[in-house]
Amino acid sequence: MNNSNHTALIVDDEYDICFLLSRILKANKLDVQFVNSIAEGKIFLEKIQPGLLFLDNHLPDGFGIDFISYVKDKHPNTKILMVTAHDTSDDRQKALRLGADIFIAKPFSAADIKAAIEKISAT
Repeated sequence: MNNSNHTALIVDDEYDICFLLSRILKANKLDVQFVNSIAEGKIFLEKIQPGLLFLDNHLPDGFGIDFISYVKDKHPNTKILMVTAHDTSDDRQKALRLGADIFIAKPFSAADIKAAIEKISAT
């Protein structure tokens, strides 16, 4: 992994999820930033160009699933991990079809996140 791949951006409007994910990711030697909306996510993507993007689906200014194409167009090397409580088969299939690399249902464990990072790192 190159240096940008050691950076993760979390886009989630739940602060407790941001803090939990941050702790897990930092324990896995990643630099972490988090924001709480798609608009903030766009700003940070231009600044830090992360290797990993942890993306919630239900955000105050739209749906994360609709943000996937934007990310893949502007930052094709960023790996997207959808992390959402709204885990339906249709959402999962749509997210993966649009370019999400992994779909993780909430609630998740540290082991789930670590396994996802390892899976992404192997590709």
